[in-house]
Amino acid sequence: MKQASPPSAQGLRVAVFGFDVAEASQIRRIRALRALGCHVTSFCQRREGSPDFTPEWQNIDLGLVRHQDIKGRALGLGGAVKRALSQWRVLADAQLIIARNLDLAMIALAARRIAALRAGRAPAPLVYECLDIHDLMTHPGRKGQVMRMAERRVLANASLLVVSSPGFVENYFAPMQGYRGPVALVENKLWLGLDPTAAPARPTMPAPVADDAPITLGLVGSIRCQASAELLFKTLDLMGDRLRLRFSGALHDHALQDFRSELAKRPNAVWTGPYHYPDGLAQAYEGVDLVWAQDMWQRGTNSDWLLPNRIYEASWCGCPQIGLADTQTGRRIAQDGLGFVIPRPDPAELAALLNRLTHSDVRTAKSALLTRPATDFVQSPEELLPVLAPARPARKKTLAGSPQISRGPAS
Repeated sequence: MKQASPPSAQGLRVAVFGFDVAEASQIRRIRALRALGCHVTSFCQRREGSPDFTPEWQNIDLGLVRHQDIKGRALGLGGAVKRALSQWRVLADAQLIIARNLDLAMIALAARRIAALRAGRAPAPLVYECLDIHDLMTHPGRKGQVMRMAERRVLANASLLVVSSPGFVENYFAPMQGYRGPVALVENKLWLGLDPTAAPARPTMPAPVADDAPITLGLVGSIRCQASAELLFKTLDLMGDRLRLRFSGALHDHALQDFRSELAKRPNAVWTGPYHYPDGLAQAYEGVDLVWAQDMWQRGTNSDWLLPNRIYEASWCGCPQIGLADTQTGRRIAQDGLGFVIPRPDPAELAALLNRLTHSDVRTAKSALLTRPATDFVQSPEELLPVLAPARPARKKTLAGSPQISRGPAS
């Protein structure tokens, strides 16, 4: 039976400024808001190379953005504001504006101010959702100073900061940006909708395998981390026939060097292609003993602070993960019993762990994950309600002291 939408979200008019209308997490978030009963209009860019996607909600196209084109994105801000204002009445009527990432927040700030002036009313509250800390934001030079200054302006005008990992606040927003305002923590859990009868079935325990069978290590999701690909390939070369590699998901060729040719050199490595989310999750993880969960794209900053969607997907599928012990991901894996950690990204260290683990060890870890309630890894409607809090008249804002992190129900 379909659950009722929380009354505080029913009918709420929400404008979402997003970085790519076809990106999976963007689609998940908007569908989740709509499932809660919100009337959503998106103002989204299109990313170069993204698949064709026609949303089932109203979307205002903010233009094409190319990969790694920071200058082009900066120069395109004015044009994006102009495109957003083609629907200025929607912005003026919105009860809440959610901007996902800094450049979208800057576009939203300018567009909502102009729309409010035209309508002769106060602008809607702005929620700034930080998905990642781009390496420019921590750059010590002039570029970093300018970017942080721009973000401080956004933070000063936002009613709420939303993060997916407490590491973003602890390592960046509090110490580097001096932010002391309200924070909502919305982790990158799975979104399976409000109707449990329509959700895909959770995987069950796989059949036992022979003790001498090779271990299958997977990398599932967005495949864009060059350092992770190199680590896995070098580990495979060390272990030979004792290891199988399985990559499943979308390849980001612009971020990878020679991935396809390196894959072709190794008969015990395979890329199974992209999969449909969430219906294809179980198949993507099928036959995978362990998954490499660690992002190393921006080691030392963002990659060390984030909590990737992969740890929730893998746990829901009953697949133990491997991460680095000194990162937010690794600490969550160790503290929450989600898998195993290694001290550093060294092929010898990873090979040593995989050689120590028996198939019995892996089955025990899988069973522990699959016996946990799915709600530990699946986002509930209530967990999104803190994002909508600024639209409620009774909201309270913290202006001094440490950032106050609001969470949904404890998992």
